[in-house]
Amino acid sequence: MKASDLFIKALEAEGVEYIFGIPGEENLDLLESMRGSKIKLILTRHEQGAGFMAATYGRLTGKVGVCLSTLGPGATNLVTPAAYAQLGAMPMLMITGQKPVKTSKQGRFQVIDAVDMMRPITKYTTQLVSGDRIPSAIREAFRLAHEERPGAAHIELPEDIAAEDTVAELLTASVSRRPIAEYKAINKAVEMIKDAKSPLLLIGAAANRKLTSKMLREFVDKTGIPYVTTQLGKGVLDERDDLYMGNTALSSGDFVHRVIDSADLIINVGHDVVEKPPFFMSHDDNRQVIHVNFETAAVDPVYFPQLEVLGDVANSIWQIKEQIDVNPNWDFSFFNKVHQAYEAHKAESENDDRFPILPERFVRDIREAMPDDGIVTLDNGVYKIWFARNYHAALPNTLLLDNALATMGAGLPSAMAAKMVHPDKPVITVCGDGGFMMNSQELETAVRLNLHIVVIILRDDAYGMIKWKQANMEFENFGLDYGNPDFVKYVESYGGKGWRVDSAAGLLPQVQKCLAEPGVHLIDVPVDYTLNDETLNKTLRVRSAAV
Repeated sequence: MKASDLFIKALEAEGVEYIFGIPGEENLDLLESMRGSKIKLILTRHEQGAGFMAATYGRLTGKVGVCLSTLGPGATNLVTPAAYAQLGAMPMLMITGQKPVKTSKQGRFQVIDAVDMMRPITKYTTQLVSGDRIPSAIREAFRLAHEERPGAAHIELPEDIAAEDTVAELLTASVSRRPIAEYKAINKAVEMIKDAKSPLLLIGAAANRKLTSKMLREFVDKTGIPYVTTQLGKGVLDERDDLYMGNTALSSGDFVHRVIDSADLIINVGHDVVEKPPFFMSHDDNRQVIHVNFETAAVDPVYFPQLEVLGDVANSIWQIKEQIDVNPNWDFSFFNKVHQAYEAHKAESENDDRFPILPERFVRDIREAMPDDGIVTLDNGVYKIWFARNYHAALPNTLLLDNALATMGAGLPSAMAAKMVHPDKPVITVCGDGGFMMNSQELETAVRLNLHIVVIILRDDAYGMIKWKQANMEFENFGLDYGNPDFVKYVESYGGKGWRVDSAAGLLPQVQKCLAEPGVHLIDVPVDYTLNDETLNKTLRVRSAAV
């Protein structure tokens, strides 16, 4: 069998549905082998878009997303998606081409060491030097990309290896079960929770697994222990619940941190230090932390838990839930008082009618427009903070944001992948004008694929997140303003539909109209970030401290 044919058959055996990417001449044997495959090639306009789509596919399905590029510049364009998947724990395989490894007629033209380049940002990277190695390399790449903690893998397929013949046969996946936590750790966790005065559950990214979400729901229903979420833990439990105390969009100074600081025990489920810290530990406080995760805690100056419960997270929560008894002396009255103050402050700003629109009002209207199972993907900008703290996600994976690599340019490709995975659910992507322009060319891909998505651009004609930080450091405004194209004409040039909002009251009906009408829609929304520094750095600290 031709090696490229075997490669595609190995991917089919792993259940691959799509390969996102841009082939080059070094991939042509593989492309020909794909032509007769049930795997669909999703041709993108930039390798970065392909990588973000593959990573998001992995995040939403739990299966390994696959992307493809040629050698050299194609491979280097996958570096950011590789880091995005690796830090964000999204299972993804990158396939890159290479010049012939046995004979070379072009010297070092376009040749870089892609394997070594990918090594620091993947769980597995290898170059195939024989077609006979294809079955084992693909099986190993999928195994490592998928197992906890999920991440990125990379296989380089040189042109001459793809064209050679092989007699190798496919390998089937072994049957494996994750280890469960040792009973002494479970017993100790139960004892610490029962003895606490005001325990608090903190839910992070690794809790975003179907069975874990179910077990956490049962744990909360039995104990009545309130919970907060990290940015990557949003939606694991319904955030409209009375027990939900808020999201740690900031690392300190918000209302939710008054709740965290008043807890004497934090049950930290699925968080690791890849995320922006949701709270800071110190040696001089009496608060204890239980680390519940698949793997050990990465000790950091701000994170050094007193107990680690290691093993399958869903099983750990189930074991603790089965043994725990409700302590009638648990006191959550202060938690509730703080949360009521947060809701009151939130209502003040989200009802503001001024225009350009305030981010708090914008988030409120998007929440009102979307059903519980609707999916919102975010690019990276200051609006991400407002969505994290103000958008109450009802279900897992309905607010997709990145709090690990936190890269710009991923919002639009993520929405496209989300719509492909869930064609029956409404999908909105929210991008700043800066992040949108980094991969705006994927509008053509979305139109070509006949996707129904709504792209909302929050336009401030500047890199707003950095301007906020600049103001926070009391520096003068410098070096962060730019111009933009006419976004309505821009999307129309690709075959999409463009709209412009000219009042705060006009946003919600326009979004609802775009959700109801099939096609690729883009809405240009001027946004006012001038109050960010005052609100996020000063007002929140004063108001929360006063509770």
